[in-house]
Amino acid sequence: MHYVYILESLTVPGHYYIGSTDNLRYRFRQHQADVDSHAAKYRPWKLKTYLAFERKETAVRFEKYLKSGSGRAFCKRHFD
Repeated sequence: MHYVYILESLTVPGHYYIGSTDNLRYRFRQHQADVDSHAAKYRPWKLKTYLAFERKETAVRFEKYLKSGSGRAFCKRHFD
């Protein structure tokens, strides 16, 4: 399975991170531990939601959509 996930910062409420992976637990742990990544300054994170896809191509396409203007509006409507 391939996952698209949305993280919300606990230190900066309203700041979200959208990503995709084939190993959700491992990737979440990386976000919590990384000190060099862009997302590190917003730690700790909580997992807001995730969606599972059978095909990687579909997951990547949906991730790209969520990062667009209309995709962010979709997130606010459905995941807040």
